Amino acid sequence: QVLLAESGGGSVQAGGSLRLSCAASGRTASTYAMGWFRQAPGKEREFVAAISWNGLKHYADSVEGRFRISRDNARNTGYLQMNSLEPEDTALYYCAATYGSSYYSQIYEYSYWGQGTQVIVSS
Repeated sequence: QVLLAESGGGSVQAGGSLRLSCAASGRTASTYAMGWFRQAPGKEREFVAAISWNGLKHYADSVEGRFRISRDNARNTGYLQMNSLEPEDTALYYCAATYGSSYYSQIYEYSYWGQGTQVIVSS
């Protein structure tokens, strides 16, 4: 299995930036996709961005052009660079991983999840 640990959350003002990290450990020798999801209070968890093992990327419309997902396979770490943050981006952000060669945008497609890191954007 893959264990995931997020970091980098915090509080910023609207228009600011944050970079989230997701460190993977465990059975990381196999190819695996990584994704980021978020859940705001009172709302369902939603897809943010995903990246395949070889770097193919996919974004939710709400973050396209503002967020950038990346990964360093040598370090078993994924990243989510968040720019031009808006109050609507306030949520608990989760890193997810699943074995496979593509990228995935559905919650049910991911087998492993981190505990989440909080992002608060104030206006």
